[in-house]
Amino acid sequence: MIHSYQTQVVWTGNTGSGTIDYKAYERSHTISIKNKTVIMCSSDAAFRGDQTKHNPEDLFLSSIASCHMLWYLHLCAEAGIVVLSYEDTAVGMMEEFSNGSGHFTEVILRPQIVITNTNMIDKANALHHEANNMCFIANSCNFSIRHEPVCKVAISK
Repeated sequence: MIHSYQTQVVWTGNTGSGTIDYKAYERSHTISIKNKTVIMCSSDAAFRGDQTKHNPEDLFLSSIASCHMLWYLHLCAEAGIVVLSYEDTAVGMMEEFSNGSGHFTEVILRPQIVITNTNMIDKANALHHEANNMCFIANSCNFSIRHEPVCKVAISK
């Protein structure tokens, strides 16, 4: 089955003279998807962007972490593991080359998970590997995605 996605990207950074030179324009743009909130974006501050707006690198890393989480929760539900909370502080490493191009070399996902059953911690940790194998975004990447999960059990009151 083929799934199709559509997004509209609109450059909003014309300050009046277009791209007459490299410093003459802003990197601001919007990302719009039908029936969803518009995302205000720019390039990373390191590339003359607005640091208060999302940039493509942030969104790319977020999509990897989000897809992983959604698959992980799905697999936990199927395995009878009750997840009470999931928070990830993902980190991505991008190498920039002398010509200005570059690529991501690694992503590290560091999910903090709380489950209900002590006996399921090993299985819960193991499911990160399977989630990575199932994740649509991870399967589209050509670099290492590592997982450093911390799984804890909720304390009964």
